[in-house]
Amino acid sequence: MNKLNLKDISQNLPKNRVNIDIFQEIDSTNDEAKRITTSNEFNIIVAETQLKGRGRRGNKWSSPNSQNIYMTFCTENKISYAPVSLVTGVICKKSINNINKEIEVSLKWPNDILYGNKKVGGILVEKEHYGKKIRTIVGIGINLNLKNKESWWGDLSKFDLKKQRNELINEIIRNLIKTLDDKNDEWKDEWRKSCMHMNKEIEVYNENNFVQKGIFKDIDDLGNAMIETNKGLEVFRSGQIKIKGIY
Repeated sequence: MNKLNLKDISQNLPKNRVNIDIFQEIDSTNDEAKRITTSNEFNIIVAETQLKGRGRRGNKWSSPNSQNIYMTFCTENKISYAPVSLVTGVICKKSINNINKEIEVSLKWPNDILYGNKKVGGILVEKEHYGKKIRTIVGIGINLNLKNKESWWGDLSKFDLKKQRNELINEIIRNLIKTLDDKNDEWKDEWRKSCMHMNKEIEVYNENNFVQKGIFKDIDDLGNAMIETNKGLEVFRSGQIKIKGIY
């Protein structure tokens, strides 16, 4: 079994800026990020399994001990130039592709990673206030080897990525730091290219309640969805979308 390995995950990362904690079992990597009291610029929490893993809106994120990725990246650096969940999706796609060029995952607004029309990953962004500081907490879950799946779940098991799990985690961390340091806006074009429902009919839901039907046209600079409805071009800042024939 390819266990989480600190040496491999830390490869070529700036030691003076990054702290990495590895857990065999934890309630939630995002919850641990909220408990951290150290002052490292970037804190990374990685776990073999989560007992209370969750996605957006409190949805449960299945987190069995089967060599998947459950990690959280957190920083108190100010991030205001880009929507974190969309940028992280682009970084995850890029990192997966850097490890294996054959894998072409796609992205679904605002925080899902898909392969073959099945959800294989998700991103949960939270903000915590500590006095005058704001901690940005980015939870990332990627199914590399999921044994029991719901109908809309998938994994990347056909590529045997579990053997390169540590390398992939390292790649994600390095790309996150580089993107935050560079503050470039290339993510927008990359996200558009990776979006699996651009110019397709979708339905918008809020708390599982149907809101609107329309054509997904674009995202704005803040990552909001721009959807053409019977009322014209509308901007949606939150919610979730469903795509006919997928989920």
